[in-house]
Amino acid sequence: MKLRRKYSRATAAAKAGFSTSTARRLEKDARLPSQKLQPRGRRRPDPLAGIWDDEILPMLEAHPDLLPVTIFEEMLRRHPDLSEGVRRTLERRMRGWKAFHGPEKEVIFRQVHIPGKQGLSDFTYTDCLEVVITGKTLLHMLYHFRLAFSGWEYAQVVLGGESFVALSEGMQNALWSLGGVPEEHRTDSLSAAYCNHDRDTREDLTRRYEELCAHYGMTPTRNNTGVAHENGSIEGSHGHLKVALDQALIARGSRTFDTLDAYRRFVDEVVGRRNARRRKQVDLERAALKDLPKRRTAEYEDTTVFVTSSGGFFLKKVFYTVPSRVVGNTLRVRIYDDRLECFLGSSHVATLARGRRKGDQRDYIIDYRHIIHSLKGKPNALLNLVYRDALFPRQAFRRAWEALIAAETPKQACRVMVGLLALAHECACEAELAQILDAELDAGRLPDLAALKRRFAPVDAPIPQIAVDLPPLSDYDAFSSARKGEAA
Repeated sequence: MKLRRKYSRATAAAKAGFSTSTARRLEKDARLPSQKLQPRGRRRPDPLAGIWDDEILPMLEAHPDLLPVTIFEEMLRRHPDLSEGVRRTLERRMRGWKAFHGPEKEVIFRQVHIPGKQGLSDFTYTDCLEVVITGKTLLHMLYHFRLAFSGWEYAQVVLGGESFVALSEGMQNALWSLGGVPEEHRTDSLSAAYCNHDRDTREDLTRRYEELCAHYGMTPTRNNTGVAHENGSIEGSHGHLKVALDQALIARGSRTFDTLDAYRRFVDEVVGRRNARRRKQVDLERAALKDLPKRRTAEYEDTTVFVTSSGGFFLKKVFYTVPSRVVGNTLRVRIYDDRLECFLGSSHVATLARGRRKGDQRDYIIDYRHIIHSLKGKPNALLNLVYRDALFPRQAFRRAWEALIAAETPKQACRVMVGLLALAHECACEAELAQILDAELDAGRLPDLAALKRRFAPVDAPIPQIAVDLPPLSDYDAFSSARKGEAA
């Protein structure tokens, strides 16, 4: 059209690269082809005609939260001849209707994060990782701490559920690893940790949480109940962390670890590599953090228990054995996430692995070394012992018991089994004895207690005869006189 200002129609068309007839058509109507398109009409009859306006719209207007599948199933019930292929048409029609006439939707307001302002804590489930320790799948969670500005994070394996002890220990470990304290500490409503407690207990836990934050000079805040996106700075990071751990496990070639400490070191390494990529932002935020206090605060719960004549105590419906010397005494117990520290007065008595009740069943944390001296005098008590299955320290001992009770009389089976446990304790050969038991059982033989005692018996070495020649006392007198002469 610019060329047409100077040239004839034919010349301008030739210079533009199209025919004279096209130039004539453009001069008559200068609209673009896309502007001339007519809206496409329906090519086939509306499958919802007759029911959309009369039946579906009244349902949507009365209950806008109804799902398309719910309405579709209702329409099929009312109109059995309705085609199954109408469901997608109904979903599109409802989506369009809700866009114009549906309820208002919640809007998320993204925030500007200030260095040193906010740290967040939360717990996340890790069933997808399928970590195995000593042949058993590790049921655990991760405590996750993260700084909102730099994304620096800390993760800690938690064997129980959400609890104040796990929160306190994890948060303090995170702050001391970080080397500073943010102004504000944010969590969810903590209802998952406290919902099973009565009102007084919930208030006590809330008070302890506020005291914990006060010790570090942080302002405790919580998001609104059920509004997870208010903690989006850490909720979204849960998935990224678990994907990183899963990929690291795949690259490692195995999800099996020898010990829990080995798995914890693995988690620390993965998190450390993620933090290294944010070094510049972390350095910037560290400069804005407050100083740590002079010391940590308590990261455990304190309680007292009475050691019964059964050689142990019940705590939170879990039975623990302790050295029988403290039977009849009251112990002070510090409850950590993964262990119990027991004290008689101010003296440390024992460190016990923490057990947890499985549904309505009681759990037993039994150390056979605590009771084997008494069980030797009453071996038949093993037969119906309430915690017999928890008494065996390794799978090989459990296999030995099953083989003995199947092949021998109950009295003989108890005598041999108690003898094996006593041998493992007195000769400190539990691991080696377990290997021998596995080999014997695999060969189809029962354990021979007498032969095993001879095998692990201490070697009787002859006592060497040492002859000592004592010098006469006169030699000492002569030596003393010579020393005096030299001094003179």
